[in-house]
Amino acid sequence: MTFTVKELTALSGGELIGDPTLEITGAASLGEATAGEISFFTDKKYISPLRKTRASALFVPQDFSEPVNAAQIRVSNPAKAFEQVLLKFAPERINFVPGVHPSAVIDPSAQLGDRVSIQPLAVIESGAKIGDDTIIGAGSYVGHETEIGPGCHIYPNVTIRERSRIGSRVIIHSGAVIGADGFGFEMVDGRHQKLQQIGIVQIDDDVEIGANTTVDRARFGRTWIQQGVKIDNLVQIAHNVVIGKNSVIVAQTGISGSTRVGERVTIAGQVGIVGHIEIADGTIIAAQSGIAKSLAGGVWFGSPAVPLAERKQQIAWIHRLGKLFARVKEIEKKLGL
Repeated sequence: MTFTVKELTALSGGELIGDPTLEITGAASLGEATAGEISFFTDKKYISPLRKTRASALFVPQDFSEPVNAAQIRVSNPAKAFEQVLLKFAPERINFVPGVHPSAVIDPSAQLGDRVSIQPLAVIESGAKIGDDTIIGAGSYVGHETEIGPGCHIYPNVTIRERSRIGSRVIIHSGAVIGADGFGFEMVDGRHQKLQQIGIVQIDDDVEIGANTTVDRARFGRTWIQQGVKIDNLVQIAHNVVIGKNSVIVAQTGISGSTRVGERVTIAGQVGIVGHIEIADGTIIAAQSGIAKSLAGGVWFGSPAVPLAERKQQIAWIHRLGKLFARVKEIEKKLGL
């Protein structure tokens, strides 16, 4: 598929600087783009690859002033404009035909909506309800009395255990486990005795959950992932945790039981959070931080985490310790110590 730069400018609603007849046959990043391809630039930290790029055209900000040989399409949001074009060059989306594969096992009491697609070897237990246009991938398991809303995509080999509640347009990637027992034990007579986990998991509309992520069922009540939350791969959400609307949780984060995370919170990779605390709306937690107390907002970093400015100062002090030690040794030498 080929587009002229003029056509791409019209598609994005931008302003063209360059040859309108230039033909574009693909889209790629600044570092990977070659002649005939279009890329985009948004951040000054990518100045070096921008100056080296072989792309024939670029989506750039409206105030762009760097000297480049490529044709420029000036837009308010270069990344979004590039995404639109990228989709034009992408292979056709794989569609799943509605219907039930003969190898799927579906209890007669399960309720399937219109245009549902149940792929090979999926299992749908008794009392389950699957909404219209939802896809249940190959080898996935939907437990007893679980409800999944319309327009969801459950990828292959997902486990959704009993009585879970899944909203509309939810995406759950392969290997995820929803509703496993929370990690609850009590020491009785010197031995760990299991505490029954009789609550549920509730996942609201427009949530996306990455591969091999686990969301444990509540001991009682619910573990609640609210609307619009995006969770990366390999994340652990423990029993009775609440994640507020439109928060983002990055890979290898672990959140302990009964913690409440507010709305629009960003939790970067490999963060560990203790249980029974609260993270306020809009809080940002940097990668590999350890959170041991409630946070009232702001940006936090380190283990134990402190406000970002404070941690930067501490890191600067640590880097100066070598010079300070040398100066002290020199002073001791002069004093004859």
